[in-house]
Amino acid sequence: MRVSTVILPVHRWSEGGRERWQRAEELGFHAAYTYDHLSWRSFRDGPWFGAVPTLTAAAAATSRLRLGTLVTSPNFRHPVTLAKELITLDDVSDGRITLGIGAGGSGFDATALLRGDEEPWSPRERADRFGAFVELLDRLLTHDAVTYEGPHYSAHEARNIPGCVQRPRLPFAVAATGPRGLRLAARYGQAWVTTGDPKISETGTPADSLAAIGGQIERLGKACAETGRGADDLDKIFLTGFTPDGTGPLSSVDAFVDFAGRHAELGIEEIVLHWPIPDSIFAADLGVFEKIATEGAAQIAG
Repeated sequence: MRVSTVILPVHRWSEGGRERWQRAEELGFHAAYTYDHLSWRSFRDGPWFGAVPTLTAAAAATSRLRLGTLVTSPNFRHPVTLAKELITLDDVSDGRITLGIGAGGSGFDATALLRGDEEPWSPRERADRFGAFVELLDRLLTHDAVTYEGPHYSAHEARNIPGCVQRPRLPFAVAATGPRGLRLAARYGQAWVTTGDPKISETGTPADSLAAIGGQIERLGKACAETGRGADDLDKIFLTGFTPDGTGPLSSVDAFVDFAGRHAELGIEEIVLHWPIPDSIFAADLGVFEKIATEGAAQIAG
């Protein structure tokens, strides 16, 4: 199992931003991701910087650390402009980028671009847009020129030369739990992402969460079989912090090793921890966090 981290873009680059990404590399994390949002929940009224510029700066400040988004969504992105940014980011990083991608939710990103008389997208429309978004983005990142017309997106002779450093394109890590999303992951993904089952995040138990994630992995396997792929073809990534376990896995190295081991038994291959942020839902002891990154990761590496 690999251990990675999420560094939220809440710090000025000159006031701790750069140091966190460089420290993530020093600690030996497999990857460091960031959220691709305009703002997020309790951080809405505080500093929040853009994901793509942050990752570009992180790519220049590091040399080995894999980088990416967890996750990008159609809420405020268009495939044509996003593809150009991703190809540039993949080039600057020398092929170290993973695109975490999901349908998006009903938060701030979903309404920031709407007129006052417009209604937010329904769950069905978000799913429809997500399918078109992934399909078009896949084409844009694998072809020099793309023309595409659909009900949600279009592209007219969109050029993306020279393409990605990674071939045939940078990997997609598709966040999905429902049938349509799992089929997208099976068709287009090189990895699959889960945060657990949100329905039991507050009222369920850790055992309930394990059972739910196990069920998701089983359904992913069925979706892969339908497309002629094996479930082992996709890496399985677990973004922590949203299950009934809370910050318990970050309380000690032993607690983390136990937590990670139980999820490894389900088939999870990469576990992602939020970099501690004081006075937030991601508050944790930084010293313990760094020990987990080194000692804990070493214990579960096999």
